[in-house]
Amino acid sequence: MPSIAIIINHQAGSTQEIDTRRIEEMLRAAGFESSVTLASDGSKIVDAAKQALSEGADIVVAGGGDGTVSAVASELVGSGIALGVLPLGTLNHFAKDIGIPMEPDQALQTIVAGHRMAVDVAEVNGKFFLNNSSIGIYPDIVKYRETQQRRFGKSKWTAFFWACMNAMRRYPFLDVQLKADGENLTRHTPFVFIGNNEYTIDGFDLGGRKTLSAGTLSLYVSQRTGRLGLLGFAMRALFGRLRQAGDFDAVLSDEVMIQTRHKRMRVSTDGEVTMMETPLRYRIHAGALGVIVPAAVHSASA
Repeated sequence: MPSIAIIINHQAGSTQEIDTRRIEEMLRAAGFESSVTLASDGSKIVDAAKQALSEGADIVVAGGGDGTVSAVASELVGSGIALGVLPLGTLNHFAKDIGIPMEPDQALQTIVAGHRMAVDVAEVNGKFFLNNSSIGIYPDIVKYRETQQRRFGKSKWTAFFWACMNAMRRYPFLDVQLKADGENLTRHTPFVFIGNNEYTIDGFDLGGRKTLSAGTLSLYVSQRTGRLGLLGFAMRALFGRLRQAGDFDAVLSDEVMIQTRHKRMRVSTDGEVTMMETPLRYRIHAGALGVIVPAAVHSASA
């Protein structure tokens, strides 16, 4: 009997609505042996994924938001074990981009159907990510938000607002040297963004990806260096006019190298902030992760 290990982030946005006993019954009726683990933080999520691998699970399901999915996926890269996604977070970017239903029962039915698709995984200095990575203003916002939540008990969105205000007040700049797709760029910029495959950055599909299997990284570097310039950048992004305004450099490449004067710096990967030594070396691992997707998505990718 095939086995499914389900790892649920107990802190995720909608886990209170999940009936773990019902999940196990549904999977048993579909002919699967299953186990459900409730994890309270990132380290326990990783430990549960490692245990599922050691016990020979055929599918490991990540129940939570993008951070949870990324943490579980990082343990599965290159293993041949498929990732299932139960989207229970606030934004669920990866699940949306790959076509996973947002309704938990439908997501479970997708997992039971078992259609696998190989997707790309990005990496920076040995750390894998599924969505994107950035340096500059965004990692500072995430770090300050976490501090606000931990010290003062603020909600995620309230803490995020104050973190943005703090970042705009300080407004740190980076002097970076970038090498990608044979190009060398030197920029004075508030942020650098690297995506796993190409992001749609104008029009109504802001922030989405049409594919996760093109075998490429997308590099975006802001050219605006003032607060008003950054505000204008955001407004043009909202109304889909970025390309016409020339607010950024956009390069596609299978490798990206970033050098700064800092020996160590904060790097965000799928919302998690890590201190890393420079230079930062980004690579794409084409087709390195098997993911359970809806039949229609599987057919379209065949």
